[in-house]
Amino acid sequence: MRRLFVVLAVLAALVAAGWVLVITVSAGLPAVGDLARRAPAETSLMRARAREARDEGRPVRVEKRWVPYDRISPLLRRAVLIAEDDAFYDHGGLDWNEMRASARANVNRGRVIRGGSTITQQLAKNLYLGEERTITRKLKEALLAVRLERALTKRRIFELYLNCIEWGPGVYGAEAASRHWFGHPASSLTPREAALLAAIIINPRKFSPLDPGKRIQRRTQMILSRMHRRGFLNDTQYAEALGLPPPAPPATPAESTFAAAPDTTAPPADTSPALASPTPEAAPAVPDTTPVSPPAAP
Repeated sequence: MRRLFVVLAVLAALVAAGWVLVITVSAGLPAVGDLARRAPAETSLMRARAREARDEGRPVRVEKRWVPYDRISPLLRRAVLIAEDDAFYDHGGLDWNEMRASARANVNRGRVIRGGSTITQQLAKNLYLGEERTITRKLKEALLAVRLERALTKRRIFELYLNCIEWGPGVYGAEAASRHWFGHPASSLTPREAALLAAIIINPRKFSPLDPGKRIQRRTQMILSRMHRRGFLNDTQYAEALGLPPPAPPATPAESTFAAAPDTTAPPADTSPALASPTPEAAPAVPDTTPVSPPAAP
């Protein structure tokens, strides 16, 4: 009995200490409500990259162009969701299922090979926290993600994310990335270009959509496959994105040269009024929940 009391006391102390830590960390976090009306001029990640460049004696270069949500290709929006956060519209900032899966994968491999951060968490990190890997930073990231979800719409969170994330050395946001890598606006991306940009988010300073290695090629193919299976690409677009010849059009049966002779053995037609039959309802679409190759750990 005494041992049980000691265990419960220790657990209570740990819970209390945890709450004190959460309250202390939360008190020092920035307000996020003004992001509903303004676009951030720069982010914590941009400032960190500028410091790195100055410390290494390199010029600080920033390519960044803010564009509204509707001027970013729907193909890119869909590809990014598939690559980075397939459950974005279903969670409140933290994806517990993905976090559990990531924890199991990392424990099994004995090192961090998989991150469980949502798009909202990535936005919080880019805007406010930088890239330090500490427990305190992860706690701040989670708390800020919840704040962002409460203060902003999903559309606004996604718009901020697409305009602020890093997409190459000194390249930030979808518009700058599209122009930097492909020479045209983000509204004009092809399916393959959209998938390539989504695929390199895992490490945009290491990977290039113009010279994708095997890992990026695999991710690009998986993203395109999901887009095709879910109806965002037709067969011709999918084949073209993979560099395959277009599918052959369906064969049409040849028309008969001779008219069919009437069947005199058939019973006379039923000319009585037909009963109206109800129109069957379409079966609801089943969402594709097969996991895509996960993003790298933050």
